[in-house]
Amino acid sequence: MAEAVAESIRGGAHLAVQAGTGTGKSLAYLVPAIRHAIENESTVVISTATIALQRQLVDRDLPRLAKVLTPLVGREPSFAILKGRRNYLCLHRVHTGAPEDPQDTALFDPFEVSAMGRQVKRLHEWSSDTETGDRDELVPGVTDQAWRQVSVTARECLGMSRCPVGVDCFAERARAQAGRADVVVTNHALLAIDAMGDAPVLPEHEVVIVDEAHDLVDRVTSAATAEITSASVAAAARRCGRQVDQQVVDRLVEAGEGLALVFEDSRHGRLEELPPALGAALRTVRDSAHGCITALGTERREDVDGATERRLAMALLDDVHDTAERLLEAFDGDEAERRDVVWLTGMPRDPHDAPPTAVRVAPLGVGGLLRERLFGPRTVVLTSATLALGGSFDTLARQWGLPPAAPQAGRAAGTATSSPPPSDGAEVAWQGMDVGSPFQHSKSGILYIARHLPPPGRTGLHEDYLTELAELVEAAGGRTLGLFSSMRAAKQATEALRERLDVPLLCQGDDSTSLLVSKFAEDPSTCLFGTLSLWQGVDVPGSALQLVVMDRIPFPRPDDPLASARQRAVAASGGNGFITVAGTHAALLLAQGAGRLLRSANDRGVIAILDPRLMTARYGGFLRASLPPFWTTTDPEIARAALRRIDV
Repeated sequence: MAEAVAESIRGGAHLAVQAGTGTGKSLAYLVPAIRHAIENESTVVISTATIALQRQLVDRDLPRLAKVLTPLVGREPSFAILKGRRNYLCLHRVHTGAPEDPQDTALFDPFEVSAMGRQVKRLHEWSSDTETGDRDELVPGVTDQAWRQVSVTARECLGMSRCPVGVDCFAERARAQAGRADVVVTNHALLAIDAMGDAPVLPEHEVVIVDEAHDLVDRVTSAATAEITSASVAAAARRCGRQVDQQVVDRLVEAGEGLALVFEDSRHGRLEELPPALGAALRTVRDSAHGCITALGTERREDVDGATERRLAMALLDDVHDTAERLLEAFDGDEAERRDVVWLTGMPRDPHDAPPTAVRVAPLGVGGLLRERLFGPRTVVLTSATLALGGSFDTLARQWGLPPAAPQAGRAAGTATSSPPPSDGAEVAWQGMDVGSPFQHSKSGILYIARHLPPPGRTGLHEDYLTELAELVEAAGGRTLGLFSSMRAAKQATEALRERLDVPLLCQGDDSTSLLVSKFAEDPSTCLFGTLSLWQGVDVPGSALQLVVMDRIPFPRPDDPLASARQRAVAASGGNGFITVAGTHAALLLAQGAGRLLRSANDRGVIAILDPRLMTARYGGFLRASLPPFWTTTDPEIARAALRRIDV
């Protein structure tokens, strides 16, 4: 892998590398990256999806490599971590206090003994001790509401030259350090913002290495998603305060109230056409926000407090105005030409039958953006334990904006040219490589598919599923990670098995996820049940985890507006929308979930998938081909017997 990464950097062809857990892939890309950076006096950017991997790179891998490589490259390699401005403590906010936030329902009062008050006091004390101001270094952490009192967004920032404490700014220090570093570690969201924006956020660079690349499309999509609520419109109006004539502000307040009335008469779901009432409300919001922006005027050399208030107001107004404009433009032209998806939705904890409270917009696809702004100007290496879905890299390559691979005889992958070509007519060359795994999957693990069970229903776990799950957990003596497609199913299984089995059962939501995982790892008889974050975020090597159970194939919800729109678009162009979108989503999660089992060379165990469709449905072959090559059975007694043998 290291040789392939080095060749990719030298030759300029993009590279996708599937490398299983335990391969040492971070070393395989860091060594050639460091050599290239030092030899060419340039910066290499490493992008990851999770904080855990960022910390591993910055705290463990890079310091060790820097020490070892120094005598070989002639000087000590340098590295830095860079995040979005909101992740750093703002000293100006700390010194002056946060202005009243109209979105907060409980504002901080220094004389009030409250949970948030204690957290903000702790943040003020921490500001004198921290050298980085990086939120992730504060342990234990604080709530988002408390952190907002001491941080600013890029739009809210006064700028280094105007801020009274600009020379000590943590965010500016991080950017300056990144600008001097050989290797900069960042996250997919900031990589997306850098690619989408006109002003660079990251240091100038020619090489990007994307680790956890299976998450790239979702993270870029999330960064490119926007929404408007009546509350966000009202917050923007209140933030104007006395800076804008009250009549101008009142028009924006009324526009937000009108939007709320439209929501009350609407239903959740994707919008294929813009309803007249919603369109009128959005135009009123857009125009009223523009009126406030105009009234605020251009940047003036005013006092710092006045500049701060203006920046805060302008940030909210720009967001409301630009999102309303984007929502209106999303319906321009024929349906086949549209590039954005719009839907009405509520807050995560709202009942689904409650009226929507937000209108949201997201890109139909991000492949064009990635091809033009990421792959076009730079050499990109993408790696993960899960890239070859259904036995091919093409599925994810299409989502990244790369053309299908043209296989070459005797090689694991090939290069391809774009069809259709990019706008500049240039070829997009890339290679795919599977470097395998240090684990012998067929000898270390069993894939058990419960073919005899009925297909999963929509009203919770069938009694047969609960019985099957109880028998497997009992055979394993606990030691079980239960991955469920919904929190409702996870809680149902937890409650049912607590009555039937005499093993400790933890359920996501009982405590912080990190604490639950720690408890699970400490006691081999314990089980941990949960949903999405556990499918990708658990690393428990050893005998504490010998059974991974998945209740069903994790397809996206049928009413998911973005997934359904993408399926429809693929079908309209002659492709298989279900496999391309829903199948890819499910294959990624299945492979990630299965990857929780073998985390060290001596691990043994069973992957149990209770959904019989993995064996009986036409798409089952594609999904099974996306999983590691475990020995496979549909016989429940074989699976239970294997679990009993390794329960030591």
